[in-house]
Amino acid sequence: MIRRLGSARRLSGTVALPGDKSISHRYAMLAALAEGRSELRNFAASQDCHSTLGCLRPLGVPVDVGPDCVTIEGRGLRGLAAPAQPLDAGNSGTTMRLLAGILAGHAFESVLGGDASLSRRPMQRILEPLALMGARVQAREGGLPPLGIGGGRLLGISYRPPVASAQVKSCILFAGLYADSATAVGETVPTRDHTEIALGEFGAALRRDGEWIEVEPAPRLRARRLEIPGDLSGAAFFLAAALVVPGSELLLAGVGLNRRRRELVDYLCRAGADLEVSGERELAGEPRGDLRARYGARFLQGALESIRGAAVAALIDEIPALAVLGSQTAGGLEVSDAAELRVKESDRIARLASNLRAMGAEVDERPDGFRIPGGQHLRGARIETHGDHRIAMAFAVAALVARGETEIDGAECADVSFPGFFEKLAGAVRS
Repeated sequence: MIRRLGSARRLSGTVALPGDKSISHRYAMLAALAEGRSELRNFAASQDCHSTLGCLRPLGVPVDVGPDCVTIEGRGLRGLAAPAQPLDAGNSGTTMRLLAGILAGHAFESVLGGDASLSRRPMQRILEPLALMGARVQAREGGLPPLGIGGGRLLGISYRPPVASAQVKSCILFAGLYADSATAVGETVPTRDHTEIALGEFGAALRRDGEWIEVEPAPRLRARRLEIPGDLSGAAFFLAAALVVPGSELLLAGVGLNRRRRELVDYLCRAGADLEVSGERELAGEPRGDLRARYGARFLQGALESIRGAAVAALIDEIPALAVLGSQTAGGLEVSDAAELRVKESDRIARLASNLRAMGAEVDERPDGFRIPGGQHLRGARIETHGDHRIAMAFAVAALVARGETEIDGAECADVSFPGFFEKLAGAVRS
């Protein structure tokens, strides 16, 4: 599907965000392993999170999706049933990596696959620790899906992933629930801690000792009633739009402000963005609050900090939106140490570079990042998303400040994380 967008005079109003994807995935999986009925409010409407629900049903987990709430009847820690067919994770790397850890602890064989894009994403980072724990996992050459998983009793290990990844950490901690002793994951660079918070909320025993997170095996998980905060990664595109379109002001209510995720807010505030945080509160260990973003000419006259090292892990999902923002600030944006972007839903470094160039911008593409000079004038162009939801949404923001019409090819891929994104964006545009 092609979406056509033109430049915007201003944006205003309140934007309701979908539930946080990362938290929704984790709550759903732990609810399936808990005893009793869990109710998850504001569950993410994204295709990715519904891929997780779609994988749980063939494992014998009753799932009911209502208009305001997802209800999951837990089967207990070892109560999942052998699936009669391969499980389909769709486009969701989170579903595949986290569910692989759970399936590795069950005494049956399963196959976990996905769509063409996911089948090109390497899974070697989870295959190695799962093998050390005694799981039998088969993949195609290069560690590519689908994954054939022969589960059973696992060994507790201490493991430090070679690359900072919340998904790899989560896979190991979930597998650790089925180990014969405690399992620990070491992090030199801290990653988002939704898994640790969720495990604690459902009743698992965790310990933190410096860089190490340790989970005890065989917990008795209890069902929960939980409300999921709005997705900060989805908010990033509206924040960027409000900051670059003159006269704009947007309110984003109930956004998740997890301490390992709110770096986006802190990053923009350090750059001088007119961004206000109010109504901060915490539910079930997850902070949340309201964000109000306003256009400011002084902000665009400044510069964004270079993103490198530990900042990459904290901002990895927001980099596409920040790349567009960087093209409009006077100082531009430089990103390095981010080769991980090349193995997302698309090669995001290449896609950002090629699409910005199509809009008339200058981009210096590098193996592990890019440099975008600032203060560039964009023109409307045809955008190739390559099925990447964050590329589609980032260039919808670029279209708002471009001269002429922009066509976004494959715009429907935004539904992977943010169903209704284009409608909400259109609803905020004022003539």
